[in-house]
Amino acid sequence: MTMINRSLLLLLSITSPSRAFNFASSPSHIKQHISNNNDSFLESPIVHNRREFFGSILTASTILTSSAAIAADGASESAITDKIYIEFKGIANSNAADAPPTKDRIVIGLFGNDAPQPVSVLKQLVSKQGYLSKCKQLDTTRLLQKEQLEANKVYNACLENEDTAGVTYDYSSVWRIIKDERIDVGAVSGKFVARENPLFEGKNNLSHDYGVVSVRRGDDGGYGFTIFPGKKGSSAAAVLDEDNIVVGRVLEGMDVVERLNEMPVVKSSSVNYMALTGGAKGTVAPSRACRYGGPMYCNENKPLRKVLIESTGTL
Repeated sequence: MTMINRSLLLLLSITSPSRAFNFASSPSHIKQHISNNNDSFLESPIVHNRREFFGSILTASTILTSSAAIAADGASESAITDKIYIEFKGIANSNAADAPPTKDRIVIGLFGNDAPQPVSVLKQLVSKQGYLSKCKQLDTTRLLQKEQLEANKVYNACLENEDTAGVTYDYSSVWRIIKDERIDVGAVSGKFVARENPLFEGKNNLSHDYGVVSVRRGDDGGYGFTIFPGKKGSSAAAVLDEDNIVVGRVLEGMDVVERLNEMPVVKSSSVNYMALTGGAKGTVAPSRACRYGGPMYCNENKPLRKVLIESTGTL
């Protein structure tokens, strides 16, 4: 019994001082038994030192857990490794149809330590050299000869510049705005539509809050990035946390982001032709390509006024 009592008391004492053996509340016969056999053990400095040692481990663990929780809460604590700028053309000072367009700049701080691969791609897209990407395979299934000839022309032109001219954001567009949920920027066009989409890889614990910039994980989001204009913890933030990789934050120009967020956009019709004949009334849902920014961008939630990226660069 003496050995069992010693083992039990040692286990309870080491685990945590708050869970140590409660000597004062023990029955009198147990007190007497422990007192007769373990007086020297209770007063042993070894037990005291072990308590302090394991207590320090618990304290350090708590600090590390708290730090991880802070990092997962948002991107405000992340280190900025690079800065880039984006200049927009076509954002009106007001929603009035006759309001003159302006040239507006935002500065984005990038989190190269938290998202090294996506940040590397974005830095290339805002550079003069651009992001070198292979041409897409030629589609030979066109039904009309005229369309096939045009596809062949685009493909051959792409091959000529495949290794020398990289994809850039120059004159790409703001192609989707869902108020307080997302602003999607960087829909490339023209000679770049024949290029393969980049594959954005990686995952971090950073979440979306006001002004955060992210890219869609994988290769079905095109070349674009998303600016989050909403509130932390919202359903829209949760969707982006699941699908996107946080790569940075808008440091300057949040007034520009607010004006983008308020821009009027194209909405699907609330009336379908079935309703005119007595059928069910519904809306025309956007396609998957429209939602995720595939090769052919649709008009759903597209700004009524064309907004382009006029220039980009690093700071």
